[in-house]
Amino acid sequence: MNIMLACCAGMSTNLVVSKMEEAAKAQGKVYKIWAVDQTKIEAELGNFDVLLLGPQVRHMLRRVTKILDGQVPVDVIDSVSYGRCDGAAVLEQAEKLVNKK
Repeated sequence: MNIMLACCAGMSTNLVVSKMEEAAKAQGKVYKIWAVDQTKIEAELGNFDVLLLGPQVRHMLRRVTKILDGQVPVDVIDSVSYGRCDGAAVLEQAEKLVNKK
């Protein structure tokens, strides 16, 4: 599975990515997980199976949902999981979104 996170600058989101990679590895899962600046979402279309937005860009959810047009699930990362850098919880959120599709 390819999981992309989008945010503003990327410092805290890159921490979340690292924790998600650790959680996936511990669970024996091989996922590609990366973060991009919010302005790069459209350029990455077709490269990800699920998109998670950092809480700081939650205002973009409606616009991004429209851009993705149901092709890929998108949601805002749970702010508590994000703040705690709980990679396992964010990974689970991404998996649930993909399994709903």
